[in-house]
Amino acid sequence: AQGCGNIVSGLLGGLPVTSLIVRSSVNIHAGGQTKLSTMVHGVLLAISVMFLPSILNLIPLSSLAAILVVTGIKLASPKLVKQMWAGGKYLFAPFAITVIAIVFSDLLTGIIIGLAVSTGFILYSNVSRPLHRVMEKHLGGDVLRIELANQVSFLNRAVLEKALNDVPKGGHVLIDATNTVYIDPDVLGIIRDFREQTAAAHDVRVSLRGFRDKYQLNDEIQYLDMSTRELQETLTPDQVIQILKDGNERFRTGRRLFRDFNRQLTATSEGQHPIAVVLSCIDSRSPAEIIFDLGLGDIFSARIAGNVVGPKILGSMEYACAVAGAKLVIVVGHTRCGAVTSAVQLSCSSVPPAEATGCHNIETLIRDIQLSVRPEDIERFPKLTPTEQESLVDDVARRNVGLMVDNISKQSPTLSRLRSEGRIDIVGAVYNLSTGQVEFFD
Repeated sequence: AQGCGNIVSGLLGGLPVTSLIVRSSVNIHAGGQTKLSTMVHGVLLAISVMFLPSILNLIPLSSLAAILVVTGIKLASPKLVKQMWAGGKYLFAPFAITVIAIVFSDLLTGIIIGLAVSTGFILYSNVSRPLHRVMEKHLGGDVLRIELANQVSFLNRAVLEKALNDVPKGGHVLIDATNTVYIDPDVLGIIRDFREQTAAAHDVRVSLRGFRDKYQLNDEIQYLDMSTRELQETLTPDQVIQILKDGNERFRTGRRLFRDFNRQLTATSEGQHPIAVVLSCIDSRSPAEIIFDLGLGDIFSARIAGNVVGPKILGSMEYACAVAGAKLVIVVGHTRCGAVTSAVQLSCSSVPPAEATGCHNIETLIRDIQLSVRPEDIERFPKLTPTEQESLVDDVARRNVGLMVDNISKQSPTLSRLRSEGRIDIVGAVYNLSTGQVEFFD
C-alpha cells in the first residue's frame, strides 16, 4: 500500500507518503506511540504544503540543517559506531564505506556504493565460508557434522562437494540444514547423489537434519546419540570416564551436541542402559546431564545435599552397577557448596544444626560432611577473609568427595567386588561453578 501510494504521489508531483528513518525517529522522540502519529504527521505535512508555503520559505535553511544534524547524530551516535566495530570487519567495513561515500558524494550514490560493498561482503562470506565442519564425539562414535550456511547457492557447490568427498571411508557424516533458509537445486542434487551413490560406495553413513519439506530430504539420524545395551557392554570404565571428560569439554566450550530428545524418548521408553551412576549435590547449578553433555538414558543420577553417601544411596548404586550394568560410579562435588559451607560454619559454633538452620532432619547430613572438617580448619575459619573462607570450604568439599569415594568401597561389598573384578570403577570429581570445568581425581 505504501509503495503504490508513493508511485501515485510521485506521479502527481507529491512527497512520499511514508515516513523514513529521520522523520520516524523525530516522531518517536516527540512522543509518538501509535500508528495514529503517522497519520497526524501526514496531515500536518499536507496542511503546511497546501496552506503555509510562504511561511515555510521564511524558515532559514541553516535551521533545518541543524535539525537534520542533531537527528543524524542521534541515529549515528558513537555508541552505534562502537557497536559496528565490535561486530568485526565484515560488519564495520560496509558501514564505514557507506558513510564515507555519502559524505563525499551524495545520499543516493553513497547508498548504492554501500549496497554494492555489502553485497560483495555477503558473496565473499558465502563463497569462503559456506559451511561449518566440526567432529562430534557421540556415544556411538565420531560424527562429522557439516552445518550449512543460511543461504547455500551454486557458488557453494565446489566447497560442499569437497567436504563430502573428504569424509573417510567407513565414516559418518551429518548434514545439518537447521539454520538454512535457501538451498540451490544444484546443491540439493549434490547432496542426493552423495547420499544415494557415493556414500554407499565408500561405506559412509549419511544423516540428515533440518531440511525443509519442499526439499524432500527427510530427517534421518543413523548414529547412536544415547546408550544402548550393546554399547554399554562394550565400554570399559576408563572409556566411560573419557566420555564424561569429552562431554564436559563440550559443555565448557559451548559446543554441546544437538540431541533429538523426541527420538531418545521413544528409544528409551522400552528400557534403559546407562553407562554410569553419578552422585552429585542438589545444587541447582550443577545438573550432571548438562555439565557432562549427556542425553536421556545415559546415566543414573542421584542427588543429595553435600553428595553424601548413605544406605539408600548405596542401594541405588548397587542396583545401577550389579543389575543395570553401569560401568562407573562417580561422586561429583562442587565449589561454593552451601551444604559444605554450613557444615564448616556450624563446626565453629556450639549451636546444634537443627536450631541454627530450623531444619529438623539436617543434623545427620551435616555430621557426615563435618567428618571432612579438620580441627585446624575450625580454628582458622573465623579469622580468615571471605575469599580465604571460600577457598577453605572448597578444600573441605574436595576432601568430602574423597571420603565418600572411600566410603562407597568400604560400605558396599557388592561395589567393592565389582571394582576388584575390573567391571566398574569408583572415582571422584569436583565441578567448578565459575569455569564449568569438572576436575577428575587421580
